[in-house]
Amino acid sequence: MMAALSKHRELILVGAILVLIGLITLRYPPFVAPGNLVRVFDDTAILFILALGQMVVILTRCIDLSIAANLALCGMIVALLNVAFPGITVPLLIMAASGCGALLGAFNGALVWRLGIPSIVATLGTMTIFRGSIFLLSQGQWVNAHQMTDAFKALPRMTFLGLPGFSWFAIVIIAAFVLLMSRTKLGRNIYAVGVNPTASVYAGIDVGRTQFFAFVISGMVAGLAGYLWVARYSVAYTEIASGFELNVIAACVIGGISIAGGIGTAAGAVLGALFLGIVANALPVIDVSPFAQMAISGTVIIIAVIFNARAERKKGRIILRKAEANP
Repeated sequence: MMAALSKHRELILVGAILVLIGLITLRYPPFVAPGNLVRVFDDTAILFILALGQMVVILTRCIDLSIAANLALCGMIVALLNVAFPGITVPLLIMAASGCGALLGAFNGALVWRLGIPSIVATLGTMTIFRGSIFLLSQGQWVNAHQMTDAFKALPRMTFLGLPGFSWFAIVIIAAFVLLMSRTKLGRNIYAVGVNPTASVYAGIDVGRTQFFAFVISGMVAGLAGYLWVARYSVAYTEIASGFELNVIAACVIGGISIAGGIGTAAGAVLGALFLGIVANALPVIDVSPFAQMAISGTVIIIAVIFNARAERKKGRIILRKAEANP
């Protein structure tokens, strides 16, 4: 039964999201208005992007605790560039943010690949380094809306076909990750490394290099998210997205991404993020306290972890039975 359910975990999550929306609508009917649903999607765009970046790292049996600090540092860098050199075009600033994020991700990847430092330790250290670097760059000062150019702030707010630019960035990133994981050699290598690193070596896959590129991808999308965050909210400060890495990991877990690596899909990560986005947007309007919101989110995470663990254990038992039947 559990094995059958694990094959359709995305469908189960879709059902859970629909039930959640239905329950919320009973208390607050305007929640399902098209305009409000667009706002929910737009508010969750950053979480979509970061969850996909984190997914790639987790699939390789690693984790990136510095992803939100990466976002904050890259956001501060492009905000300061915009203030100091207002003539720099927005596309160049986006490239700068993504490139900066990729370099920070490469630093994480090098620590894991070349020095053999466990990813949770390496990225915990770099998270602190990145946060401290923001303070040093900004000298503890905020970059506010009146200091930023109009073009810098405009792109995430522009509307096309009824959706803000913020949402379109998320849609493009989602499509790119679906293609990456299903149609490219790197995507196949990422899954292979997560399923069985030893067998991957015998298959000619460089495990460390694959993990390195996973961190680079995670860092690159975090850098892009840094620009989007700062441009949309028109402010850059030291504590941007503080603690947001926990939401990102939670979205992955709820979406069925196995912390043990090798199991999960881009669709699952997106659905996990959407679930959290709906919770964050809906519960305040139906007068649920922030503490109850935390309890609900935590309960969902625990249920998801239990479900994933049982499904993986069941899969392992099936493999062992097949091996015993075919000595």
